[in-house]
Amino acid sequence: MAVTTAARPDFPIAELLPGLLESLAAHPRLVLEAPPGAGKTTQVPLALLDAPWRGDGRILMLEPRRVAARAAAGFMAKQRGEAPGDTVGYRIRFESKVGPRTRIEVVTEGILTRMIQDDPTLEGVAAILFDEFHERHLAGDLGLALALDVQSQLRDDLRLVVMSATLDGEKLARFLDAPRLTSAGRSYPVTVAHFPARRDELASAQLRRCIAEALARHPGDLLVFLPGQREIADAQAALADTAAAHDAVLLPLHGDLPVDAQSAALSPDPQGRRRIVLATNVAESSVTLPGVRVVIDAGLAREPRYDPNSGFSRLETVAISQASADQRAGRAGRVAEGWAYRLWPQSQRLEPMRTPEIAQVELAGLALELAAWGEASLRFVDAPPSGALGAARELLQRLDALDADGRITAFGRDLLALGTHPRLAAMLKAPRDPRETALACDLAALVEARDPLRERRDDL
Repeated sequence: MAVTTAARPDFPIAELLPGLLESLAAHPRLVLEAPPGAGKTTQVPLALLDAPWRGDGRILMLEPRRVAARAAAGFMAKQRGEAPGDTVGYRIRFESKVGPRTRIEVVTEGILTRMIQDDPTLEGVAAILFDEFHERHLAGDLGLALALDVQSQLRDDLRLVVMSATLDGEKLARFLDAPRLTSAGRSYPVTVAHFPARRDELASAQLRRCIAEALARHPGDLLVFLPGQREIADAQAALADTAAAHDAVLLPLHGDLPVDAQSAALSPDPQGRRRIVLATNVAESSVTLPGVRVVIDAGLAREPRYDPNSGFSRLETVAISQASADQRAGRAGRVAEGWAYRLWPQSQRLEPMRTPEIAQVELAGLALELAAWGEASLRFVDAPPSGALGAARELLQRLDALDADGRITAFGRDLLALGTHPRLAAMLKAPRDPRETALACDLAALVEARDPLRERRDDL
């Protein structure tokens, strides 16, 4: 089967790719702004395959979410008439599909950090793309800071591209001293309406009422944004009768679904039924859902916040930013005119932009990564708060991960190799017999992930 690296002309990003290639030929850094659906995630890496400066080097693309990493690699591979693991592959936690011919690797955030720490010269890597950078995850900010240090100290030929849907691109371009390209994308008008709860109305009843109205008034599939798995499971139960009455199918979409369930949510219904996709914010910008004409937005998301009582960051349900609300609404206008319902009062005001994780989470893991790198003056888009970073270093010294001068110890490197929070890593290194080891592993799994005996998940 013939393969191609050319961008598909039906993607709005296609007209921007010649200028992107010209820019990267002349300058090693670039900021690219393009709305969801423009094609930046899947068309930019393929276009870079033909860049003369690439040689035979690999292109790494950082994708914040596992669902999106797997989907992007699969789409690009399919476009080339191949399977994932050939020219295009991916690496996520506990799963890897790469081979000797792989030249585009889609990786999640923790994977990129380990790759840079293990090989600071990034031998064989020609470019790193940071996708969905507007999400401002801590690992993404660290990955960019490390990559900038590699570029300035060791690899002035390394290309760095920061891509985003909603971002202050001008500010980022100044920070990176980089050109900035913007794609207008392609979207249709979206009518936004607020659909607040009635007095004493339960959230499940409000959602059921809104979905019934949307199904009756508008065509196409529905995309419903909910904060987490618990709310998705509750909504599935509450909406079963409503969906059946309209010959619609309910589909969950979140990061912990099996691959086949994720694929079902990202594909049209094989029986031609209308779909009601119940999704976390993974559907906000990272993946494309066909046929969506209506978005229903609860206005909430799970985000990490520091909990001083436990000493860890925990996921809390918080109100989304205005930028996120606008981006979610835009999902209704990808294929035709759309409608967006917001389940909060019009009088409620949202923060303009999402706050970077680095400003609101516990930083022990970051402090240990910085000590392992050996360079404390990395350039961050937003610098870590000095108080939180100082507290993190004090904790690492109490754990014997740093010495009195703040240098990483051999024990600290052992903790870093375990890939979990330093407190949990220290607990895993403490046992003296197999029974204690088994208990420490169980406790670490429960704290870092979730109870495997429970189907529902609350804020952790």
